[in-house]
Parts: sequence; structure tokens; C-alpha cells
Amino acid sequence: MDHQRVLEVNAKNVAEFRASGGALSAFGAAPVLLLTTIGVKSGEPRVNPMMYLADDDRPDRVYVFASAAGADKDPAWVGNLVARPDDITVEIGAERLQAHAQLLDEPSRAATYARQASLYPGFGRYQAMTERAIPVAALDLRRGVPTSSFHHTQGAPR
Repeated sequence: MDHQRVLEVNAKNVAEFRASGGALSAFGAAPVLLLTTIGVKSGEPRVNPMMYLADDDRPDRVYVFASAAGADKDPAWVGNLVARPDDITVEIGAERLQAHAQLLDEPSRAATYARQASLYPGFGRYQAMTERAIPVAALDLRRGVPTSSFHHTQGAPR
């Protein structure tokens, strides 16, 4: 899919997520969130819908997976997240939260990815399509902390 088409689909999914209170028909009953990072190059908010995995032991932690559907390159949000790990907003359902992000090291990365792949086999297929170890990010949600005021750009939280 070309870049322009990806942006169009992304914008449609973001609008559907927000209008529905946190669901995306394309993802069925799978848990999804909106991850907002700040672009490394642009300095603008970048919103990406994605599946997540809740941490069973830590209710304020979720994991997201930089699978890019098995592409050989990490999605841009990974670099944004690494560059500004405390400038993250997560939308789950109707809730909008600040978060701190951290990429998992081995063996935690592999174990968390394997758990996601056991629940959603598509993730196993994505890993088989690429030689890179697909990054997994832990998002520590900061409940009760006001979210930042992002610039009003297309797809940015309002």
C-alpha cells in the first residue's frame, strides 16, 4: 500500500475509533488503542491505531507491537517513541492518558511477542515475514495526569 493510501486508511480508522468510543470494525473484538507520538522530523503529533496487550500483573501497563504487518522496516512511530518516550498519549476506549514508553529488551521482548502471537496468530505470521526482531514497547499509563495540549493537526487528539 502506498504512503498516501496508508495515511487515508489511518485517518479513517482514527475517526472510527473516536466516534465509536474505542472500537475498530477492521480489528473485530481485538483490543485496540490510539498511540500519539511526536514526529522526530516534523515535531507534529502522529496518531496510529494498533492492537495492544494488557499486562496481567500491572493494570497501568500495556504493550504495543511494531509489526508493520511483517515489513522489513520498523514503523516510524518506533523512532518517535524512542526519541520522546515521555511525550506519548494513549487513547483506550474513551479514556485519554499520558504514558511513558520503553522498548523491551530480550528476553522480555520475545516472551511478550510470543504471548501476543499465541492470542492473535497474525503476529506470528508477521514475524515470519521479516528477519528483524519486531520491537515491543511497554506503555506505562499515567492515570490522573493531564494530557498535553497537542497542536491541532489532522489526526491529533482534540
